[in-house]
Amino acid sequence: MEAALTFPRYGSYMDSGFVWLGEIPSDWNLQRLATVFEERKEKVSDKDFPPLSVTKNGVVSQLDSAAKSDDGDNRKGVRKGDFVINSRSDRKGSSGIAKQDGSVSLINIVLKPKGISPGYSEYLLKSNGFIEEFYRNGHGIVADLWTTRYWDMKSIQIPLPDVDVQDRIANFLDQKTAEIDDAIAKKQRLIDLLKEQKAILINQTVTKGLNPDVPMRDSGVEWIGKVPGNWEIKKIKHLVTFVSGGTPSKDNRDYWDGIIPWVSPKDMKKRYLSSAIDAITEKAIKRTNLKLLNPGCVLIVVRGMILAKKIPVAISTVPLTINQDMKAMIPTAGCLPEYLLFLLDGLHEELSALLEESGHGTKTFPTEKLGNFPIFMPPPEEQLEIVAKINQIDESFDQAVYVVQEQSHQLEEMKRIIISEAVTGKIKI
Repeated sequence: MEAALTFPRYGSYMDSGFVWLGEIPSDWNLQRLATVFEERKEKVSDKDFPPLSVTKNGVVSQLDSAAKSDDGDNRKGVRKGDFVINSRSDRKGSSGIAKQDGSVSLINIVLKPKGISPGYSEYLLKSNGFIEEFYRNGHGIVADLWTTRYWDMKSIQIPLPDVDVQDRIANFLDQKTAEIDDAIAKKQRLIDLLKEQKAILINQTVTKGLNPDVPMRDSGVEWIGKVPGNWEIKKIKHLVTFVSGGTPSKDNRDYWDGIIPWVSPKDMKKRYLSSAIDAITEKAIKRTNLKLLNPGCVLIVVRGMILAKKIPVAISTVPLTINQDMKAMIPTAGCLPEYLLFLLDGLHEELSALLEESGHGTKTFPTEKLGNFPIFMPPPEEQLEIVAKINQIDESFDQAVYVVQEQSHQLEEMKRIIISEAVTGKIKI
């Protein structure tokens, strides 16, 4: 972040009179936005102009996740070089220069540049200062539905140096942001490598134990190979009791908005679960077949689109319930829940071979196949040692990842500051 302060400054400055701009170079102009941008209000069809999405990363071809309108003939036309900005505050920062002709939803404002460098305009209008000023000029009832229209924004004063200075600033920021983005990408690759190394270490620990010199024996299972001599090979159904989930009637409000977590696949993003997006009441437990599960159950997703990428597993840390796309495994004596969790988490490829298609691309995990799946079990005391070691590995690698993530965040902040300082004249380019 200090890098932004090492650049030279202009010879003299004047007060812009606007908080978001502060001082600007004395030889720069202040212009109303409407002076250098004209609103494009052309009505078009997405049959003639390809649909575009306006995102925080700019204007791109319509995303698969974008909400599709039934009124494809009622869209706004966009021309290459136009600046497009989403008017809604819940899409804050979604804007950019269009790289192609196309169409966008009516919620967007389309601006045709006139007398301003497209490169400079994109950096200026995507700077944090302008974004805040843009939404400050809007109106609405609640914060996440705040809307800014062209009429609201057209009087915003923007800094306007000579065109050659605008181009120089844009070229400098192209180079500088590319350098920072490259550094951020390297940090992300390092994070991915750390996570990969952690997964390898955990997998080695949970499948081979802590003593590399222990005598090994053939497991009799091809994919398992050799295991420590004192380990047993057992089917999951001999180590756990399976419990199914369900959904209380959505029409009975007495069953919902309670305090008992009702876990579904969308909640399975953490290793230890103590909450869920939805919660049910005690009445739902008493009046339905839903079972209240005690802490220490191993939860696994057995049906859903998510299984194509990952087989999520977690441990319950509070009493909770699950929906019909989940199974709970209650470990019996001799099976430590944490060990089972780490083991199943590392066996994605092997478990994926058991998945079946159940229509519409949805994967299903038959309980019979899951129950007959063979796994290796060390003695209970060794399971405890393995879990303790894995927790050490977790802590060590998670700290390393945290440090790199903080460095990445600092680079993002540096980029934000340099852009803001450059387009408002705080540093001389």
